[in-house]
Amino acid sequence: MGDWWHRNIAEPGKLPLLLALVSFLVTFLVTRSVTRLIRAGRGPFRDISPGGVHIHHVVPGIVLTVVGGFGAVGSGRHGITACVCAVLFGAGAGLVLDEFALIVHLDDVYWTEQGRRSVEVVVFAAALGMLVIGGFSPLGVDDMTAREQHDRATLISTLLVNFSFVLVALLKGKPRIAVIGVLVPFVALFGAVRLARPGSYWARRFYRRRHRARARAGLRAYRHARRWNRVSRGFQDFVAGAPNRPGPPR
Repeated sequence: MGDWWHRNIAEPGKLPLLLALVSFLVTFLVTRSVTRLIRAGRGPFRDISPGGVHIHHVVPGIVLTVVGGFGAVGSGRHGITACVCAVLFGAGAGLVLDEFALIVHLDDVYWTEQGRRSVEVVVFAAALGMLVIGGFSPLGVDDMTAREQHDRATLISTLLVNFSFVLVALLKGKPRIAVIGVLVPFVALFGAVRLARPGSYWARRFYRRRHRARARAGLRAYRHARRWNRVSRGFQDFVAGAPNRPGPPR
């Protein structure tokens, strides 16, 4: 455990990444707590609407992300400046991704069913950050020995094989598995060998005449949704608050 901490966390240059991730998570949780208090009409917090224009927190988030990002690029990976810029970048990213659904829909869908997308993106981004801090590198290059890394043919072939797994998983309609597979190649391999999801490019292209495979893919997607949707929604409601229920049709 001590060797892992020294190699992946205490190693020079890793501290800003850790600070950015902690700042990202803390900002998201604090922001959700404040917005839930505003929604319930409790506490001193209120929406900011100068001149009648509702200023969403994605606006200061963009400012913090730009300042922290450019500052981090200019300051390098060491020193107090790099740590401060990492905190600013993490806080800005937390504010921006908390309103990811608003950016996608160009509408205030924060407390609607579409707003759940923001929570999914935040959890996904946090998971990727933890994998990077844990020492995982893109396409499994760190799994190679120093001799293999010096051998260009071995290095290139490893990258191509791992990238092919990522691409197949993406074509099979599994973007989360594909992105995680960039850092953990085994995950991409797992997504590449399993059935494609209904509606994906792979299913439309290769399952057109394979009726049994198409039926199995649909059944597996139904079982997966029935098994995990309730758990996922419960977690999202606990962390970020339940969305508004749609009113009765007029």
